[in-house]
Amino acid sequence: MTRRFRTVAPFLQLLATAIPWGATSAGQPVLDALAASSGLHGRRKVRREEIHEALVPAPWRAAVFGRAGDVEVDRDAWIVCVLELLRSHLRRRDVFATVSARWGDPRAHLLSGPAWDTAREPALRSLSLDGPVNEHLAAKVALLDTAWRGLAASITDAGPDASVRLTEAPGDRVKLSVAPLDALDVPESLTALRVQVAGLLPRVDLPEILLEVHSWTRFLDAYTHASGASSRMDDLPLSVAAVLIAEACNVGLTPVVAEGHSALSRDRLGHVQANYVRIDTHATANALLIQAQADVPITKMWGGGLLASVDGLRFVVPVRTINASPNPKYFGHGRGLTWFNAVNDQVAGISAVVIPGTVRDSLYVLDTILNLDGGPKPEMIASDTASYSDIVFGIFTLLGYRFSPRIADLADQRLWRATLPGHTPGEYGPLNGIAHNKINLQKITSHWEDMTRVAASLVTGKVRAYDVLRMLTHQSGAPNPLGAALTEYGRIAKTQHLLALIDPVDTTYRRAINTQLTVQESRHRLARAIFHGRRGQIYQRYREGQEDQLGALGLVLNAVVLWNTRYTDAAVTVLRETGREISEADMARLSPLGDAHINMLGRYAFTTPTPNGLRPMREASADPVGN
Repeated sequence: MTRRFRTVAPFLQLLATAIPWGATSAGQPVLDALAASSGLHGRRKVRREEIHEALVPAPWRAAVFGRAGDVEVDRDAWIVCVLELLRSHLRRRDVFATVSARWGDPRAHLLSGPAWDTAREPALRSLSLDGPVNEHLAAKVALLDTAWRGLAASITDAGPDASVRLTEAPGDRVKLSVAPLDALDVPESLTALRVQVAGLLPRVDLPEILLEVHSWTRFLDAYTHASGASSRMDDLPLSVAAVLIAEACNVGLTPVVAEGHSALSRDRLGHVQANYVRIDTHATANALLIQAQADVPITKMWGGGLLASVDGLRFVVPVRTINASPNPKYFGHGRGLTWFNAVNDQVAGISAVVIPGTVRDSLYVLDTILNLDGGPKPEMIASDTASYSDIVFGIFTLLGYRFSPRIADLADQRLWRATLPGHTPGEYGPLNGIAHNKINLQKITSHWEDMTRVAASLVTGKVRAYDVLRMLTHQSGAPNPLGAALTEYGRIAKTQHLLALIDPVDTTYRRAINTQLTVQESRHRLARAIFHGRRGQIYQRYREGQEDQLGALGLVLNAVVLWNTRYTDAAVTVLRETGREISEADMARLSPLGDAHINMLGRYAFTTPTPNGLRPMREASADPVGN
């Protein structure tokens, strides 16, 4: 990295002076070093006493200081080291740009003073946090105690064949051994139902799906001009549908242009793409699709919309852009981004954010949930293993969500117990050996005011959850005092979550998480099938363009799911009318995420659908896989 000094030297002074920097006490030494570094340009020798030695991290010491007895430092290495420190402190917001919304100080956006006094009561009432902290913690501790006792009873009742066992560990400790869940059986009736439903679904081109769904929902009318003026163009929904197909399929405008049709001319489509298709109109249109999905009768068999999952779909970005990051696990030697999206148990995509594809992108899970396009607020949030930490559990719980990540290494997790002051510790029989970690309730009580202020700031949209999570930890990764209080609070919910996952008798909770995450994985597979152009890579250079394109993908994906759902519901009705007995249990395991009957490649015909009713079903004896 030291060799990059010649690259950064020309803009060192501008970097130090043109941006109005601010910093916390932890970040101020880095700003001071940056300001001093601009004065070192042009000098060959720099003495050790001229720099802030304590700032140099261990990996940089050999490059900056050379041999132990040297009185001079390597100027180039020192300056590049300062820039690396600036980057890391900026990411943690210990250094911030005072005039920036994205890179500003999140502490400045937290509710405070008169704004906090005004918002406090209604915000905390909506979160059920308006009562005394002692009463709130007493209720939480009682629920945790009940969960411990319930698991102890389940292990005792399950006997020697239980999927959870206690084994001896060093130091007179006890360790849990947790067996994986068995796969659910697939009855012959379900297999036959899936084949019959697939055989009835009409074959259709992807553009026709958008236009047919529009005839049901009018969702394409949500695309309005950026100026707010009403459009005078004829067949605007047709033009919008073509642009959505071009972006969602990642094929560009050329395949959807039809010069003989005024609504599909290149000039018209370019104008619509620039002025109508953007992230806010995507959200408005998506709200209509989410509601329509919930109104289809069969979705009631899948869920009530109160369970959601959040996961990321990663895309390689082969062009130069600042909104993509390296992640060798997923992008090899290149860079990429992550499309974080939330899906509810009715298989509707309810929210999405686009972020650089770093290894720490799981910090955006909460931001995804806090920015819903539509549908009811989920009560339970499932995620994959990488998305959890004690602080994340704490913030989710404060905001009224049950955070439910899938955790791979259950047997290695630390479990916590809590005892109110003046009370006798709980007795958990065979589990006493693993219930030895104690939650510090005093830390929570001492920081309760700030904890509730953070929660209210998040729920009112004053600050991003990602920035708050960064703000709650030191450069070393250890939590600051407020972060430590949220960590203790999160351990209550985390332990309840783990105890529910471990339960050998009632596996409903664990299966619900696995099922929802499987739904999301299947939805991502369908997204890949739609986003087939340019080898599935994104060529947009700017964050806004990336958000617009992946917003189009999410919208088209939801339209396909809605179309499949409605025709699946109709297919079940047809089968029942012919005398087929269908159980609700089998209907609950049908999926609207198939695409064998949908043509997405090479033919983009925008034909107006039949205005009355649905398309005729295929014959029941038709090839079920669409060959």
